[in-house]
Amino acid sequence: MAAFIRGAVAEDVERLTSFLAEAKLNTDGLAESIDYFLIMENDQGNVKATLGIEPLGTMGLLRSLAVTKEMTENELFILFEQILMLAKDRQLQSLYLSSNKKTSLAFFQLLGFKEMNRLNLPEELYGSDHVKHILTVDNSFFLTLSL
Repeated sequence: MAAFIRGAVAEDVERLTSFLAEAKLNTDGLAESIDYFLIMENDQGNVKATLGIEPLGTMGLLRSLAVTKEMTENELFILFEQILMLAKDRQLQSLYLSSNKKTSLAFFQLLGFKEMNRLNLPEELYGSDHVKHILTVDNSFFLTLSL
């Protein structure tokens, strides 16, 4: 089954909100940064995955990664390659991400992300409600990538 990746548009907000809510992910700020989101769809047009960036000045916070069970590891790599290209196109200089799943660390390191001490987070990230929430989650860690 083929998968297609495209940039999200305003008409996708409701659909993505529902997809992310089903994955029990925070949807705050989705509408405001919809043009920083990618959608992977199958050939029937159903959402297979989504990934977005919350822009914060010259940096971005990767967020809202949600995938279906049918998603392959290769498709996940392609989705991340596309989001990195989007970040570069939007002139972002660095990306940050957070997770509480240590099992994902090797995957992100393959993409070039480096683990960082949460005490060294740039001031701009504290403007994100998403980051404020992450800081309250047990076992969460941050990674960064310079673009």
